Amino acid sequence: MLFTVEKVENKAQIRRFHALPFKLYKRDSLWIPHLKQDVEKVFDASKNKAFRGGEAVRWLLKDASGQDIGRVAAFYNQKTAKSFAQPTGGFGFFECIDNQDAAFALFDACKQWLLERGVWLEEKGMQAMDGPINFGEKNAFWGLLVDGFEHVPAYQINYNPSYYTSFFEAYGFKTYYEQYVFWRRTDAPAQEIFVRKAEMLKFVEGFEVRSVRGVSEAQLAKDFLAVYNEAWGNHAGFSPMKLAQAQAIMKAIRPVKDPDISLFAFYKGKPIGFYINLPELNQIFKHVHGNLNLWGKLVFLWHKWRRTPHTMFGIVFGIVPEWQGKGVEGAMIKYAEDHIVPKGQYVDTILTWIGDFNLKMLRICENLNAKKQRTLITYRYLFDREKPFERHPFIGKK
Repeated sequence: MLFTVEKVENKAQIRRFHALPFKLYKRDSLWIPHLKQDVEKVFDASKNKAFRGGEAVRWLLKDASGQDIGRVAAFYNQKTAKSFAQPTGGFGFFECIDNQDAAFALFDACKQWLLERGVWLEEKGMQAMDGPINFGEKNAFWGLLVDGFEHVPAYQINYNPSYYTSFFEAYGFKTYYEQYVFWRRTDAPAQEIFVRKAEMLKFVEGFEVRSVRGVSEAQLAKDFLAVYNEAWGNHAGFSPMKLAQAQAIMKAIRPVKDPDISLFAFYKGKPIGFYINLPELNQIFKHVHGNLNLWGKLVFLWHKWRRTPHTMFGIVFGIVPEWQGKGVEGAMIKYAEDHIVPKGQYVDTILTWIGDFNLKMLRICENLNAKKQRTLITYRYLFDREKPFERHPFIGKK
């Protein structure tokens, strides 16, 4: 079959880029499209800091009759690329008909473009590519779904046909890490280990857990920043978050947050942990058909007023090292059991993906009796096929 790879450069091509998934998933009753506005932010240099020292490109794939049958985006950021053993770029937003040659044409386009990118003056080109990933934060559009196809996709969590896996593996991609999305009922009682540790903390003077209701956005940003930088400071490749970034996160979640379901733990007034939840937005966005235009915004406001979401989505959980393993996790879970569950709004909880390398968080999920709901994979392809492949290093003790 003859294919044509077409670079996306104008508004008409952008519309086709967004229209393609609607053709591919028209018979899939579970599929919920990503919001067009969310995707476009990724490719807007004025809104995506990854463009500082980086580039991105999008393509459409057409068959011999001129019909769009695939799409993909490729990107790199110099700082991110140099954090690996070999300069590594990425690609994402991959969609394709069930045709291996078509998929390989898209993969080839990404590989060739990344090979031509400059990393620094002495060396040119990427030596590997990860995918499907996002050009930006890992909490969105990251990984290929390989298990759990029977579940309705959660907001900004990738969803795809099962046949995509064979494309990646036949091309030569290898698993860099697996990503697990967990689920639990909110009314499931906290496990004994959590209850015991939470009870012990009741006797620690100056310790408390509280929701963010009534807390100013400015203060939330400061508290979030303090915990985040301490909790993730020992992770490989970690770059400290700046206050402006924390403020941007708080501003971004302002329209959708429920202040009763985001929790912070404090010791003598200092934030030492957080458990940030949002309403599961796809339970609203399934009604807007991928477009938060004026009508979509009205639909969103209607469902927000009606409190349509019955699932809460845990977007981030962190505890500063000094307090890890001392029961703060249990105290926040017990607080949720005592203060969120009785309101009756949220029936279950989805926990955003956790990498198979993050042993501490996996143990917490096990202690919560959370069930693995779906598995995604971040694949890596080394351009030098003779180079030894290494998986993502583990965090914590095995």
